[in-house]
Amino acid sequence: MEKILEILKELHPEVDFDTCTTLIDDNILDSLDIVTIISELSLEFDIEIPPQEIIPSNFNSAQALYKMVEKLS
Repeated sequence: MEKILEILKELHPEVDFDTCTTLIDDNILDSLDIVTIISELSLEFDIEIPPQEIIPSNFNSAQALYKMVEKLS
C-alpha cells in the first residue's frame, strides 16, 4: 500500500490519498495519470493490468488500486 500511495503522491502531492475515494469521479486523476499509474504499478509489482481492469472503480481510491494489485499478483 505504501508504494501505491507514493506513486499517487508523486502525481498529485496536494491530494489526501489516504481518505479520498473519488479520484476518478471528481476528475482528480486524468487519462495521462491513469497511464502513468498503470505503468508504475506494472513495473513495481511485476503485474500486467488487462484492459478489462481499467475501469473507474479500480482507480477511484488508493484502496481500490491496492485491491486490484492484490488480485492481479
